[in-house]
Amino acid sequence: MSWRSKHIWIELIAGARKTSNFWWSLILFLGSLGFLLVGTSSYLGRNLISLFPSQQIIFFPQGLVMSFYGIAGLFISSYLWSTISWNIGSGYDRFDRKEGMVCIFRWGFPGKNRRIFLRFLMKDVQSIRIEVKEGLSIRRVLYMEIRGQGAIPLTRTDQNLTPREIEQKAAELAYFLRVPIEIF
Repeated sequence: MSWRSKHIWIELIAGARKTSNFWWSLILFLGSLGFLLVGTSSYLGRNLISLFPSQQIIFFPQGLVMSFYGIAGLFISSYLWSTISWNIGSGYDRFDRKEGMVCIFRWGFPGKNRRIFLRFLMKDVQSIRIEVKEGLSIRRVLYMEIRGQGAIPLTRTDQNLTPREIEQKAAELAYFLRVPIEIF
């Protein structure tokens, strides 16, 4: 989503609050909870889940391994739920021709560097770069090349833009910033 006027372009960046992240977190939570319940029921010798009678799964080694997988899955699930609740990676890109400034803001993990805020002069922007990696895992990322700073990604690596979409986005941004486009 973006907003544009004659002098200002603001591009909103979606973070971890994506539908796929919600589904994976939920599936991982329920699966790991199931593993933990099966491991616990084999330890107690009582059926906590009616699908798996505790007599069929002995605690050592099957129940112990299932408990381990359940606990590990709950840790990973809590990490995913935390990134969703903190909305890691969300923010905005602001390009202001009137002030000659480029501002990039992203939310990070809680702590000293939770707020990631970068400001550059528009005259320091050298080019807009498109990086394309075809093959088994296709990756198309849009970068902004800053003089003395290197390349800063403007799109997420998992955004999966079509070649036409990323070319159009790069062309519009390069035209707005009045810089060339590089393709790698």
